[in-house]
Amino acid sequence: MKFKKILIANRGEIAIRIIRAAKELNLKTVAIYSEIDQDALHTRLADESVCIGPAPSKDSYLNITRIISAAEVTGAKAIHPGYGFLAENPEFAEICESCGIIFIGPKPEQIRAMGDKVEARRTMSKAKIKVIPGTEEPIESFNQAKDITNKIGYPVMLKAVAGGGGKGMRVAHNDKELESGFRIAQVEARTAFGDHRIYIEKFLQEPRHIEVQIIGDEYKNIVALGERECSIQRRHQKLIEESPSPIIDNHLRKKLLKTAIKAAQAINYRSAGTVEFLMDEKKNFYFLEMNTRIQVEHPVTEMVTGIDLIKEQIQIALGEKLSFKQKHVHLSGNAIECRINAEDPDRNFMPTPGKITFFHMPQGIGVRFDTHIFAGYTIPSQYDSLIGKLICHGSSRDEAIARSRRALEELVIEGIKTTIPFHKKIMSHPKFIKGDISTNFVSALDSGHF
Repeated sequence: MKFKKILIANRGEIAIRIIRAAKELNLKTVAIYSEIDQDALHTRLADESVCIGPAPSKDSYLNITRIISAAEVTGAKAIHPGYGFLAENPEFAEICESCGIIFIGPKPEQIRAMGDKVEARRTMSKAKIKVIPGTEEPIESFNQAKDITNKIGYPVMLKAVAGGGGKGMRVAHNDKELESGFRIAQVEARTAFGDHRIYIEKFLQEPRHIEVQIIGDEYKNIVALGERECSIQRRHQKLIEESPSPIIDNHLRKKLLKTAIKAAQAINYRSAGTVEFLMDEKKNFYFLEMNTRIQVEHPVTEMVTGIDLIKEQIQIALGEKLSFKQKHVHLSGNAIECRINAEDPDRNFMPTPGKITFFHMPQGIGVRFDTHIFAGYTIPSQYDSLIGKLICHGSSRDEAIARSRRALEELVIEGIKTTIPFHKKIMSHPKFIKGDISTNFVSALDSGHF
């Protein structure tokens, strides 16, 4: 089914990113907004905008009935969910289909298969893809958790079956931590996802977080667009991403991309998605999870490949084939993304909502800044703290780092605390410059270990 108008079921910078792609494809756009987002930039840039409820997400951006009603009232025949909110909700995708609305993303059964992390591990094991040692069924009690841990050995990671975004995750190094972590992870999982189920994985001590961008169409064409290094994290949430990874050579890259494509083929994947891996110090990599949506960090892949991933998503939803094949994908130079959050790095990254009194955007060759903020904009406390993404491209990793340092100096956001000082520190750190990083980098930095 063809469509001429898209409703964006999201807010912030990703809503603006989708509006821009749609306009370049000569498609009309509909923005939705909560009462607190009435003056947000995405409502001004879209062709139409509809208020769908009060500030709390459950009454607005997570309210499926109101979103579907907004699409029907405005005549939007397609919905793009962006990331977060309803992007990986299979029921939402099913309801869209039942209402004759195209969901710009994967099919509901694909979202469901990868959204259940235990089912995802089982699927990958069947496809002969290495997964981190752990359970293939949810665990129901502490005693069961203890028996499993005795077999695979400490440390272990307790993880929510329906998890994502670092929620419902706890590391345990002994029986005491396992018992408390099991109960806390269950509570967090139930609160965040409405699903208390937990599973266990062996915890890799200093892994690197490597992911592969994949995209597939209705005609079983699946292409991998290189890898991203996402090891700079705090509380399992990414802060800096880059492509390509400084540790991956061409031989390893071919293996990694081949495995990611194999993972996508295992569920006949359609649309943009990301296959995530953990890599140990010996460069062995293990399937971690698959995110069935566009990622926050997709711009670094766009910068090194020259491919507009959002446009491709939309065209796939229109029933078109991918506009390129695997042989056409070439990585050119290096790109680094710094997530600019309204957070105070000196206070354990505590959110800092408030009014922006002054804003200056960095410019110049190789610099991209995706954002929804402006001088006078008030960042609400009800939503995610991400307020912008600084993406810098260079002909080499050294140039990308130097360009990021320069752009961070130019970037001025006054009125609130942000993660800009943190990123300046990382971009000048000798270990980061050398590419000597792991998912423990930020905690080691905070504790003064280097």
